Amino acid sequence: MESKLAELSGEWALVLGASSGFGAAVSLELARHGVNVFGVHLDRRATMANVDRIVAEIRAQGVEAQFFNVNAADAERRQETLDRVEQILAGRDRQTIRTLLHSLAFGALKPFVGDGPEDALSSSQIEMTLDVMASSLVYWTRELVWRGILGQGSRVFAMTSAGSHRCWPGYGAVSAAKAALEAYVRQLAIELAPRGVTVNALRAGVTDTPALRKIPGHEVMIEAATQRNPGGRMTSPEDVAKLIAVFSLPATGWVTGNVIGVDGGEDAVG
Repeated sequence: MESKLAELSGEWALVLGASSGFGAAVSLELARHGVNVFGVHLDRRATMANVDRIVAEIRAQGVEAQFFNVNAADAERRQETLDRVEQILAGRDRQTIRTLLHSLAFGALKPFVGDGPEDALSSSQIEMTLDVMASSLVYWTRELVWRGILGQGSRVFAMTSAGSHRCWPGYGAVSAAKAALEAYVRQLAIELAPRGVTVNALRAGVTDTPALRKIPGHEVMIEAATQRNPGGRMTSPEDVAKLIAVFSLPATGWVTGNVIGVDGGEDAVG
Protein backbone atom coordinates (compact mmCIF):
# COMPACT_ATOMS: atom_id res chain seq x y z
CA MET A 1 0.00 0.00 0.00
CA GLU A 2 1.27 3.47 -0.84
CA SER A 3 2.14 5.73 2.08
CA LYS A 4 -0.39 8.23 3.36
CA LEU A 5 0.00 11.94 2.72
CA ALA A 6 0.04 13.11 6.31
CA GLU A 7 -0.30 16.79 5.38
CA LEU A 8 -3.87 16.12 4.19
CA SER A 9 -5.12 14.50 7.37
CA GLY A 10 -8.11 16.31 8.83
CA GLU A 11 -8.78 18.38 5.70
CA TRP A 12 -12.11 18.51 3.85
CA ALA A 13 -12.97 17.83 0.21
CA LEU A 14 -16.11 18.66 -1.75
CA VAL A 15 -16.68 16.30 -4.66
CA LEU A 16 -19.33 17.10 -7.27
CA GLY A 17 -20.29 13.81 -8.90
CA ALA A 18 -19.14 11.67 -5.99
CA SER A 19 -21.11 8.47 -6.60
CA SER A 20 -19.32 7.02 -9.63
CA GLY A 21 -16.33 7.24 -11.94
CA PHE A 22 -13.71 9.85 -11.13
CA GLY A 23 -15.71 11.37 -8.29
CA ALA A 24 -16.03 8.09 -6.41
CA ALA A 25 -12.36 7.20 -6.91
CA VAL A 26 -11.20 10.63 -5.72
CA SER A 27 -13.48 10.50 -2.67
CA LEU A 28 -12.06 7.13 -1.65
CA GLU A 29 -8.45 8.08 -2.34
CA LEU A 30 -8.65 11.32 -0.35
CA ALA A 31 -10.34 9.49 2.51
CA ARG A 32 -7.40 7.10 2.60
CA HIS A 33 -5.18 10.11 3.31
CA GLY A 34 -7.39 11.29 6.15
CA VAL A 35 -9.55 13.77 4.23
CA ASN A 36 -13.21 14.19 5.21
CA VAL A 37 -15.56 14.19 2.21
CA PHE A 38 -18.64 16.16 1.26
CA GLY A 39 -20.16 14.36 -1.73
CA VAL A 40 -22.77 15.73 -4.11
CA HIS A 41 -24.46 13.22 -6.39
CA LEU A 42 -27.73 12.56 -8.20
CA ASP A 43 -28.96 9.00 -7.85
CA ARG A 44 -32.28 7.22 -7.95
CA ARG A 45 -33.24 4.35 -5.68
CA ALA A 46 -31.77 1.75 -8.07
CA THR A 47 -28.21 3.05 -7.61
CA MET A 48 -28.35 4.16 -3.97
CA ALA A 49 -26.83 0.87 -2.79
CA ASN A 50 -23.62 1.86 -4.57
CA VAL A 51 -23.71 5.29 -2.90
CA ASP A 52 -24.13 3.63 0.49
CA ARG A 53 -21.14 1.41 -0.27
CA ILE A 54 -18.94 4.39 -1.12
CA VAL A 55 -19.98 6.26 2.02
CA ALA A 56 -19.26 3.18 4.14
CA GLU A 57 -15.82 2.75 2.58
CA ILE A 58 -14.98 6.40 3.22
CA ARG A 59 -16.05 6.17 6.87
CA ALA A 60 -14.07 2.95 7.25
CA GLN A 61 -10.97 5.12 6.82
CA GLY A 62 -11.85 6.91 10.04
CA VAL A 63 -13.04 10.13 8.38
CA GLU A 64 -16.40 11.83 7.92
CA ALA A 65 -18.61 11.45 4.87
CA GLN A 66 -21.54 13.80 4.30
CA PHE A 67 -23.34 13.08 1.02
CA PHE A 68 -26.12 15.11 -0.63
CA ASN A 69 -28.40 13.55 -3.24
CA VAL A 70 -29.27 16.68 -5.24
CA ASN A 71 -29.01 18.13 -8.73
CA ALA A 72 -25.71 20.04 -8.57
CA ALA A 73 -26.80 22.28 -11.46
CA ASP A 74 -29.91 23.50 -9.64
CA ALA A 75 -29.26 26.91 -8.06
CA GLU A 76 -31.66 26.40 -5.15
CA ARG A 77 -30.28 22.95 -4.31
CA ARG A 78 -26.74 24.37 -4.53
CA GLN A 79 -27.57 27.04 -1.97
CA GLU A 80 -29.22 24.53 0.36
CA THR A 81 -26.26 22.18 0.13
CA LEU A 82 -23.74 24.92 0.81
CA ASP A 83 -25.79 26.18 3.73
CA ARG A 84 -25.47 22.71 5.25
CA VAL A 85 -21.76 22.48 4.41
CA GLU A 86 -21.21 25.84 6.11
CA GLN A 87 -23.11 24.69 9.19
CA ILE A 88 -21.07 21.49 9.48
CA LEU A 89 -17.72 23.26 9.05
CA ALA A 90 -18.62 25.98 11.56
CA GLY A 91 -18.01 23.64 14.49
CA ARG A 92 -14.76 22.10 13.22
CA ASP A 93 -11.07 22.92 13.53
CA ARG A 94 -10.83 23.11 9.72
CA GLN A 95 -13.49 25.42 8.30
CA THR A 96 -12.39 25.52 4.67
CA ILE A 97 -12.35 23.09 1.75
CA ARG A 98 -8.89 21.92 0.75
CA THR A 99 -10.00 20.16 -2.44
CA LEU A 100 -12.95 20.87 -4.72
CA LEU A 101 -13.50 18.45 -7.60
CA HIS A 102 -15.96 19.19 -10.39
CA SER A 103 -16.76 15.88 -12.07
CA LEU A 104 -20.29 16.31 -13.38
CA ALA A 105 -21.01 14.23 -16.46
CA PHE A 106 -24.53 14.75 -17.73
CA GLY A 107 -25.10 16.04 -21.24
CA ALA A 108 -27.08 15.49 -24.43
CA LEU A 109 -25.49 13.18 -26.98
CA LYS A 110 -27.00 13.96 -30.40
CA PRO A 111 -25.75 15.66 -33.58
CA PHE A 112 -26.04 19.40 -34.02
CA VAL A 113 -27.73 19.01 -37.44
CA GLY A 114 -28.92 15.45 -38.04
CA ASP A 115 -31.61 14.72 -40.63
CA GLY A 116 -34.05 17.16 -39.11
CA PRO A 117 -35.21 18.78 -35.87
CA GLU A 118 -36.24 15.48 -34.32
CA ASP A 119 -32.69 14.07 -34.74
CA ALA A 120 -30.76 17.19 -33.72
CA LEU A 121 -29.86 18.83 -30.43
CA SER A 122 -32.37 21.39 -29.27
CA SER A 123 -31.23 24.74 -27.93
CA SER A 124 -32.30 23.71 -24.42
CA GLN A 125 -30.21 20.53 -24.64
CA ILE A 126 -27.13 22.48 -25.73
CA GLU A 127 -27.62 25.02 -22.95
CA MET A 128 -28.25 22.30 -20.35
CA THR A 129 -25.06 20.47 -21.31
CA LEU A 130 -23.01 23.64 -21.06
CA ASP A 131 -24.59 24.56 -17.74
CA VAL A 132 -24.09 21.18 -16.05
CA MET A 133 -20.69 20.21 -17.42
CA ALA A 134 -19.01 23.63 -17.48
CA SER A 135 -20.78 26.69 -16.08
CA SER A 136 -21.66 24.98 -12.80
CA LEU A 137 -17.93 25.02 -11.99
CA VAL A 138 -18.04 28.82 -11.87
CA TYR A 139 -21.20 28.90 -9.75
CA TRP A 140 -19.97 26.43 -7.12
CA THR A 141 -16.47 27.91 -6.96
CA ARG A 142 -17.50 31.53 -6.54
CA GLU A 143 -20.19 30.71 -3.97
CA LEU A 144 -17.62 28.83 -1.90
CA VAL A 145 -15.25 31.80 -2.13
CA TRP A 146 -17.99 34.28 -1.18
CA ARG A 147 -18.82 32.17 1.87
CA GLY A 148 -15.16 31.97 2.92
CA ILE A 149 -15.06 28.19 2.45
CA LEU A 150 -12.44 28.32 -0.31
CA GLY A 151 -9.32 30.31 0.49
CA GLN A 152 -5.57 30.22 0.99
CA GLY A 153 -4.31 26.74 0.12
CA SER A 154 -7.51 25.48 -1.50
CA ARG A 155 -7.30 23.45 -4.70
CA VAL A 156 -9.96 23.35 -7.44
CA PHE A 157 -9.95 20.60 -10.08
CA ALA A 158 -12.26 20.12 -13.07
CA MET A 159 -12.45 17.00 -15.23
CA THR A 160 -11.98 17.64 -18.94
CA SER A 161 -11.12 15.28 -21.79
CA ALA A 162 -9.59 15.14 -25.24
CA GLY A 163 -13.12 15.84 -26.41
CA SER A 164 -12.38 19.53 -25.80
CA HIS A 165 -10.33 19.51 -29.02
CA ARG A 166 -11.45 16.35 -30.82
CA CYS A 167 -14.70 15.30 -32.48
CA TRP A 168 -16.87 12.20 -32.11
CA PRO A 169 -20.33 11.49 -33.53
CA GLY A 170 -23.01 12.94 -31.28
CA TYR A 171 -20.44 14.49 -28.93
CA GLY A 172 -20.72 18.12 -30.10
CA ALA A 173 -22.49 19.61 -27.08
CA VAL A 174 -20.22 17.82 -24.62
CA SER A 175 -17.14 18.79 -26.63
CA ALA A 176 -18.20 22.43 -26.51
CA ALA A 177 -18.81 22.16 -22.76
CA LYS A 178 -15.34 20.69 -22.20
CA ALA A 179 -13.74 23.50 -24.21
CA ALA A 180 -15.71 26.04 -22.17
CA LEU A 181 -14.71 24.29 -18.95
CA GLU A 182 -11.03 24.71 -19.79
CA ALA A 183 -11.60 28.41 -20.51
CA TYR A 184 -13.38 28.78 -17.16
CA VAL A 185 -10.45 27.10 -15.41
CA ARG A 186 -7.98 29.59 -16.87
CA GLN A 187 -10.11 32.58 -15.92
CA LEU A 188 -10.82 31.33 -12.41
CA ALA A 189 -7.12 30.64 -11.91
CA ILE A 190 -6.28 34.26 -12.69
CA GLU A 191 -9.05 35.67 -10.51
CA LEU A 192 -8.34 33.40 -7.52
CA ALA A 193 -4.53 33.47 -7.57
CA PRO A 194 -4.40 36.50 -5.22
CA ARG A 195 -6.50 34.50 -2.74
CA GLY A 196 -4.10 31.56 -2.76
CA VAL A 197 -6.54 29.24 -4.56
CA THR A 198 -5.28 27.14 -7.48
CA VAL A 199 -7.54 25.97 -10.33
CA ASN A 200 -6.58 23.29 -12.84
CA ALA A 201 -8.30 21.03 -15.36
CA LEU A 202 -7.35 17.36 -15.54
CA ARG A 203 -7.52 15.82 -19.00
CA ALA A 204 -8.01 12.13 -18.38
CA GLY A 205 -7.49 9.59 -21.12
CA VAL A 206 -10.36 7.41 -22.28
CA THR A 207 -11.61 5.83 -19.04
CA ASP A 208 -14.21 3.12 -18.61
CA THR A 209 -16.78 4.97 -16.50
CA PRO A 210 -20.60 5.05 -16.52
CA ALA A 211 -20.40 8.39 -18.35
CA LEU A 212 -18.25 6.93 -21.13
CA ARG A 213 -20.66 4.04 -21.63
CA LYS A 214 -23.44 6.48 -22.48
CA ILE A 215 -21.52 7.74 -25.53
CA PRO A 216 -22.59 6.05 -28.80
CA GLY A 217 -19.69 3.97 -30.08
CA HIS A 218 -17.87 3.88 -26.76
CA GLU A 219 -16.73 0.31 -27.49
CA VAL A 220 -14.64 1.62 -30.39
CA MET A 221 -13.19 4.36 -28.17
CA ILE A 222 -12.15 1.82 -25.54
CA GLU A 223 -10.50 -0.47 -28.07
CA ALA A 224 -8.66 2.36 -29.82
CA ALA A 225 -7.43 3.90 -26.55
CA THR A 226 -6.13 0.56 -25.31
CA GLN A 227 -4.25 -0.05 -28.55
CA ARG A 228 -2.64 3.38 -28.93
CA ASN A 229 -1.83 4.21 -25.32
CA PRO A 230 1.96 4.00 -24.82
CA GLY A 231 1.33 2.43 -21.41
CA GLY A 232 -0.55 -0.47 -22.96
CA ARG A 233 -3.75 0.11 -20.99
CA MET A 234 -6.59 2.56 -20.52
CA THR A 235 -6.60 5.31 -17.95
CA SER A 236 -8.34 4.38 -14.71
CA PRO A 237 -10.25 6.61 -12.27
CA GLU A 238 -7.61 5.73 -9.70
CA ASP A 239 -4.89 7.31 -11.88
CA VAL A 240 -6.73 10.62 -11.59
CA ALA A 241 -7.48 10.14 -7.90
CA LYS A 242 -3.83 9.65 -7.01
CA LEU A 243 -2.81 12.79 -8.89
CA ILE A 244 -5.48 14.88 -7.17
CA ALA A 245 -4.30 13.67 -3.76
CA VAL A 246 -0.72 14.72 -4.52
CA PHE A 247 -1.76 18.02 -6.09
CA SER A 248 -3.82 18.82 -2.98
CA LEU A 249 -0.61 19.16 -0.98
CA PRO A 250 0.62 22.63 0.05
CA ALA A 251 3.74 22.26 -2.12
CA THR A 252 1.68 22.53 -5.33
CA GLY A 253 0.53 26.10 -4.71
CA TRP A 254 2.34 27.51 -7.76
CA VAL A 255 0.58 25.18 -10.24
CA THR A 256 -2.55 26.83 -11.57
CA GLY A 257 -4.42 27.63 -14.78
CA ASN A 258 -3.35 24.44 -16.54
CA VAL A 259 -4.84 21.54 -18.44
CA ILE A 260 -2.90 18.60 -17.04
CA GLY A 261 -2.89 15.34 -18.97
CA VAL A 262 -3.51 12.20 -16.92
CA ASP A 263 -3.53 9.71 -19.75
CA GLY A 264 -0.20 7.86 -19.97
CA GLY A 265 0.68 9.86 -23.10
CA GLU A 266 -2.48 8.86 -24.98
CA ASP A 267 -3.29 12.35 -26.28
CA ALA A 268 0.30 12.89 -27.43
CA VAL A 269 0.17 9.97 -29.86
CA GLY A 270 -3.16 11.00 -31.35
